[in-house]
Amino acid sequence: MKVVIIGGGPAGLVTCKSLLDAATGEFPFDPVVLEQESDIGGTFRYRSYQNANLVSSKQLTSFSDFRLPLLHPDHLTLEEYVDYLRAYTRHFKLESRIQLNSKVIKVERGPNGGHIVHWLRKEPGSGNWQEATPLVTHAAYIAVCTGLHVIPAKPDIPGIGHVLKQPARREGDIPIEPAAYHSAEYKSRSQLAGRRLMILGTGETGMDLAYEAAKAGAREVVLCSRSGFLSVPKALNDFQIFGLKFESKSPVPIDSLITNLAETAYVHPWVAASHIRWFISDFVVKRVLWVLTGTQAGCNQWVGELEPDRLGRAYVFLNKSHKAMPYINRPYRTRRAVMGYISRYIDPPEDMPPQTSFAVDLAPFPSHFLSSGRAVFPVSKRKDAIRMMGRDIRPDTVIFATGYRQEFNFLDPDAGYPTAADADMRNIVKTGDESIAFIGFVRPGVGAIPPIAEMQAFFWISLLKGEGHFTRTQLLVSSRPNYGIPSLAEEFLVTFLWE
Repeated sequence: MKVVIIGGGPAGLVTCKSLLDAATGEFPFDPVVLEQESDIGGTFRYRSYQNANLVSSKQLTSFSDFRLPLLHPDHLTLEEYVDYLRAYTRHFKLESRIQLNSKVIKVERGPNGGHIVHWLRKEPGSGNWQEATPLVTHAAYIAVCTGLHVIPAKPDIPGIGHVLKQPARREGDIPIEPAAYHSAEYKSRSQLAGRRLMILGTGETGMDLAYEAAKAGAREVVLCSRSGFLSVPKALNDFQIFGLKFESKSPVPIDSLITNLAETAYVHPWVAASHIRWFISDFVVKRVLWVLTGTQAGCNQWVGELEPDRLGRAYVFLNKSHKAMPYINRPYRTRRAVMGYISRYIDPPEDMPPQTSFAVDLAPFPSHFLSSGRAVFPVSKRKDAIRMMGRDIRPDTVIFATGYRQEFNFLDPDAGYPTAADADMRNIVKTGDESIAFIGFVRPGVGAIPPIAEMQAFFWISLLKGEGHFTRTQLLVSSRPNYGIPSLAEEFLVTFLWE
């Protein structure tokens, strides 16, 4: 049973390993991983940038049977995580199953069942796909593991071309040419030094870029948010209550701290649907945050709060890149001195801004740019919108930290193939078309994609082997977790009726 796995990132690797483990005489799975790049790692290898770190802890990023040692730091750099994937590949002897420099160009239905996969293999070091060798493989099953973060998404903002028409200038010894590009093209601080930056997007990448720009010596940084964000640190910072300082040499990762039995225990579906747990949890957490940091918007977050109809953690992803927050907070922080005697939240020393007046300005997304290159912001009651009203913002560099979109152009459009959006069975396969799976396309509010991809691989293999009894209702229950990996694991335990 040949299985073609498209993509050599974490999802592709764990799917390959899981298929090999599950292979039997009755189900002789024979997986091959086709990866178009020259190395494994996917996004972690090819869309990384200077000083990038994982914001999910090793506890919620490692695979179930290949844990990182206890003494290893909780949060890995992207280079360390790619090394982890290489070690995983070696440990489970997957090298012979991986074809690098191999690009899938078309997948079509086989006339007698299965799938025909057309792909190209180029010589190592060659950048020319036109000279690659065309190959064809018949596969019983297809696992699409191409990843969530591949094709940049760039919203159309009227007049952005006027930014690029501004004259070039010099900032000291640094020549400044106007630019507009997606964060996928960002690699190092040298791209930010001396620039008047506008960063579109307040996800974790946007926050990283704002911090890196402040450290790189950018002339101006405007960070634009569509509708707010929920900021928390990736690890529990030190704090002080009534003069008693609570500090740890090894800060507890936030995701491990809050992904616990009390948050993920099974409850009746009516209770889950009402979100009453989130109302109670948010009520308590917000009051604790107010006492500790002086604000309820997020952890030491004084601006950029979510809109009222987006209730806390039940509806959003936690933004665990918080290093830029001290710069963002500067114009807004107004805590009374007396509260500072009761409690105080302490930013890590490396995240504290130098004693200058430099701030990262938060703003709404611009509606358009004038011919002069000046940004026009929509009028609203948001604190950042009011502060930016009348400001003359003319960036010479715009960076789109606006995420990615998914395309599956290699799937034959005439064959009726589903896409990841059509996968109604645990977000993995479409009912009735179980021979093609989409693995690694579910992102949790807390936690990381790779372990969920591992669970998805387990589910798909069990489905193919018929090892569990399923009802349509059980299979169609949404698996997109609001909050962490154990919630998904619990759903598997509840809905599986193992033989």
